[in-house]
Amino acid sequence: MKKYIILGIILGIFFPKAQSSDSLKTDGKVTFSAYAELFYTYDFNEPANHLRQNFLYSYNRHNELNLNLGLVKANYQSENLRANVALMAGTYAQDNMAAEQNALRYVNEANIGIRISKTKNLWIDAGIMPSHIGWESAIGKDNVNLTRSFAAENSPYFETGAKVSYTSDNGKWFLSGLVLNGWQRIAKPEGNQTISFGHQVTYKPTEKITLNSSSFIGNDKSKAEKRMRYFHDLYGSFQLTDKFSALLGFDIGAEQKEKGSSNYNIWYTPNVLMKYQLDNKWALAGRVEYYNDKNGVIISTKTPNGFQTFGYSLNVDYAILKNVVFRTEARGFTSKDAIFVKNGEMKQGNFFISTSLAAWF
Repeated sequence: MKKYIILGIILGIFFPKAQSSDSLKTDGKVTFSAYAELFYTYDFNEPANHLRQNFLYSYNRHNELNLNLGLVKANYQSENLRANVALMAGTYAQDNMAAEQNALRYVNEANIGIRISKTKNLWIDAGIMPSHIGWESAIGKDNVNLTRSFAAENSPYFETGAKVSYTSDNGKWFLSGLVLNGWQRIAKPEGNQTISFGHQVTYKPTEKITLNSSSFIGNDKSKAEKRMRYFHDLYGSFQLTDKFSALLGFDIGAEQKEKGSSNYNIWYTPNVLMKYQLDNKWALAGRVEYYNDKNGVIISTKTPNGFQTFGYSLNVDYAILKNVVFRTEARGFTSKDAIFVKNGEMKQGNFFISTSLAAWF
């Protein structure tokens, strides 16, 4: 009940008199939406505490039915103003928001945008927003695969700051520059005095091709431990036929080994995703990926070769209704070092099966 009261207060702040205002009726529109995704994962390594790998932040519970993400959202859109407020719950929120203050852990979005040109599609947006990095989002139904890739799980899902964005008149180009609080942050870490920056350029030469370049530059540590991080995300999405699509992605990052150092630790991850739509109900999808973080910048294993891991997955999707989908995925990892625990012993491999049921309104 408290969550709904909080949502009502927030909506009242962002959308005063939304239902009775004549100006909103003529100039803008408020819409409400909801999303819920239940899941069950069986990990054949059988973790005793039911918590799975510490580098996974979605569908990360073993042998239990759980809520990955429940989301309620309000959106306001007019010619010169837009705003979003969304509250969430589930294991995704629990795992991804662990570093945030208690009052902020249920906030998925809270942002306002103002159009600053009368003739061009030029906007300034500020607040808590979905990340400008990556080809996957927290909303499961919008992704090729059931689970998220190494790349998505270990780069920002959300960000807080301000951005200026421009969309060309023909819709082929999207450009934005961002000022951010940090690497997947709402509140800054204690002692951090650094502003972070980002960019995004998206080009759609045709309706069937999307090319994207995104970056992050900043320090996500305290002033005393300051280490600059540089990260770039590149991907292309291709609708090859009416039924077959593919996505190629490559992320690479570099972070100073220590404050003021000219030496950097490097990590990178290539991805190949493919999907085949059998008919209007059934679809098949797969992913092959590799993540190399030898020095443990993002994923620390404290082993000689660090995190150098291949991943593969195959999922089958069935659309029960237009707004309800059931998905099943088999996924496995193979690592250079023995980093996975099974029956008290360290293993190089991990295999698991996940199912999900998602509905949206």
